Amino acid sequence: MSNLEKTLFQLKFTAKTLSRQAKKAQKDENSEKLRLKKALQQGNNDGARIYASNAIRKKSEALNLLRLSSRIDAVASRVETAVTMRQVTGNMTSVVRGMDKAMDSMNLERISMVMDKFEAQFTDLDVQTSYMEDAMSSTTATSTPQDQIDQLMRQTAEEANIELQHDLAAKEIPSLADLSPKEKVQDEDDKLADRLRALRPAT
Repeated sequence: MSNLEKTLFQLKFTAKTLSRQAKKAQKDENSEKLRLKKALQQGNNDGARIYASNAIRKKSEALNLLRLSSRIDAVASRVETAVTMRQVTGNMTSVVRGMDKAMDSMNLERISMVMDKFEAQFTDLDVQTSYMEDAMSSTTATSTPQDQIDQLMRQTAEEANIELQHDLAAKEIPSLADLSPKEKVQDEDDKLADRLRALRPAT
């Protein structure tokens, strides 16, 4: 088996590994949402905010892993075509060595960079893949946008048919089922704006 064929095998293996990691991140996201729901039911808004942040972070992590897995799959297809058509170049062989090191360490940022080099070698094979924007930036981010946290907390609270204690406005919110479509849109706009302001920590 040639070095390129070994790399092809490793590409496919890495893509599957990342796909499994993405599924685990999705599972973790669902677990954090369950913890969020329980915290809201107990009136533990500080804990709920942490769980909401964790859930959003896990969702972003899963998406990034899926994107990179898909990108590696596309490159693997290009490599397979090149091997079959005997279009392997010297430059491609040097890129293979860099890919081996990147995949051995499972450094996702390095893998993404090597993908760039691989794709540059296959521009004539008519297989296009888009660059994954900021592949790991959101995965390694230490903070989550406040509005996303507030939105997820509101959504979970409504699904559980409970009120956010202390932080939400005292006025009872009508059931969505009792509203006509037009009334629902107008009322949601007003209520969500009020509740968003109420949710934000005092400065």
